[in-house]
Amino acid sequence: MLFAPDTEESLEFVVTLVNTSPGASRSGDDEIATIDQLSELLRGYVYSGRIDHDEAELAAVRETRALLREVWTLERDAAVEAVNRILREARALPFLTRHDGSDWHIHATEPTSPLAERIRVEAALALIDVIRTGETSRLRVCGADDCTGIFIDLSKNGSKRFCSVRCGNRVNMVNYRARKSDGR
Repeated sequence: MLFAPDTEESLEFVVTLVNTSPGASRSGDDEIATIDQLSELLRGYVYSGRIDHDEAELAAVRETRALLREVWTLERDAAVEAVNRILREARALPFLTRHDGSDWHIHATEPTSPLAERIRVEAALALIDVIRTGETSRLRVCGADDCTGIFIDLSKNGSKRFCSVRCGNRVNMVNYRARKSDGR
């Protein structure tokens, strides 16, 4: 599956953000429990504009993380409603922009808008592309029983089942051991 670069970047950020939550993170802990952890997360992504680095912003981003996880798992029609609600609440007005070495891409909030709002709206814009192309089935939750991580399957045949090689290997090893103990 091929999406515009800014769509893929936004979807990858949603995956990274959601997978910082307890149960989905590699550590099992909340990986954005502190302002410093949020700052570290943002270093890997281009979020131009206002970043307050305070507790209120951290709390808002954590709420956004929970919302985006929920939207990720919705059926197509319900996802449409959620995306429209996010855009409406932010009074989003899409516009094209270039900044920080990125070519033309879409924003729909001002750089002065709160970080959590910009994250929600950019995710909603990316989800619009996923919904319009009929590819919501590529928004997945990890197939490992002990993992709640999410991922986007951008593979050609859309057959990914796990959020990471680590989860896939773990499940395959469990299945292999079960077969061996059954004498197969």
